[in-house]
This record gives sequence, structure tokens and C-alpha cells, in this order.
Amino acid sequence: MSIRILLTGGTIDKFYSVDEGELSFGESHVDEMLDRANVTADVVVEELMLKDSLEIDTAEREQILEACEECDEESVLITHGTDTMVETARLLGDAALDKSIVLVGAMIPYSVRDSDAFFNLGFALSAVQFAPPGVYIAMNGELFDWDNVTKNYDEGRFERLGSEPAN
Repeated sequence: MSIRILLTGGTIDKFYSVDEGELSFGESHVDEMLDRANVTADVVVEELMLKDSLEIDTAEREQILEACEECDEESVLITHGTDTMVETARLLGDAALDKSIVLVGAMIPYSVRDSDAFFNLGFALSAVQFAPPGVYIAMNGELFDWDNVTKNYDEGRFERLGSEPAN
């Protein structure tokens, strides 16, 4: 079973530029993360874009959908920024492709200490291999259905719709 990994950017792939004093993009960290984790699954990594998800427009979301439609793999993992991950998941979910598609991101860049990126990618890579066809978001050690998830900005995590805040 081969897995297509589509890179679109987001915090997971950002790094801190000391010169500019901000987070920005260089090259993706995903190949390094897969090597570090000693991943033996058959993966094909394809970079579509490396952008902050707030900068991904409708045409680029359509590009992501088209890449999912056109790839031969039935398991597709998409790295994506968390701010608009739910919107992209909605577009993919509405398309009802007969594939398992998992979107994953991070709240803290892989290149920064105590990042959640490495764990999230590993969890998503596992989930995409076992989830039935559908669209999911893998964050915070949970797998969310595309139509039952929201980002809780106050808590910095994803939750099912209508979830009560944790005490």
C-alpha cells in the first residue's frame, strides 16, 4: 500500500528565521521527519506549495482536491496549516472521493523545541493507513471527521463540534 503525502505548508513546515525575527518557509521538513522516524511505509512525497494556510485561496484548494483525485494512491496525507485546515477538509469531504484522506498540521513548527509536529505526522501517517475512505483531520492525538471538527483558538487544539471546554 502506497501513501501519497501532499505538502501544502503550514506551521508544521515553518522555521524561525533569526535574521528576520519571524517564522517563514525554506524547504519542507517532512522528508527529514520520515527519515528520523525510520518510516518504512511506501510513501510518495509531492510538494504542491509551502504557504501559510491563511494565504491559501480557492484556486489552491482546488489544486489540492485535483491532486487527491489524480493520484493513484488510495491513502493521502496532506500537511496543512491549522487556521484553514477545516475549510480544505470540507472541500475534500464534499467531493466524496473513495480514498482515505487525512490532513495534519502543527501548532508549533517542527524546527522549534517542544513541537507537536513530529507526533502529529506520525499519528496521521498511521491513521491514513487504517481509516476507512473519508476525510479526516489528525491533531492532538485524535482523528476527527471532516464535518465534525473545529479549531479552538483559545485552547490551541482541535475539538469535535459542540464540545464542552475542558476544565
